[in-house]
Amino acid sequence: MTCMDLLDRVTIEPDKLGGKPCIRGIRIRVSDVLGLLAHGLTPAQVLAQFPYLEPEDITACLEYAAKQVDRAEAKIA
Repeated sequence: MTCMDLLDRVTIEPDKLGGKPCIRGIRIRVSDVLGLLAHGLTPAQVLAQFPYLEPEDITACLEYAAKQVDRAEAKIA
């Protein structure tokens, strides 16, 4: 799966969760997944908590976060 394919899994819709980035239009925010990972859950544990997520969704969250950091660093420089 390419980077763009992964990023296509991240959706931003103004009428869902205040326009926050979500996974595939379902009401799971990218920040929710990242927060669970940051608190030490493994990807398998996240998938067990949210069985409607797919492994690629977790990878998409990480890729999205990496892109956001790159953008923020570019603005600072």
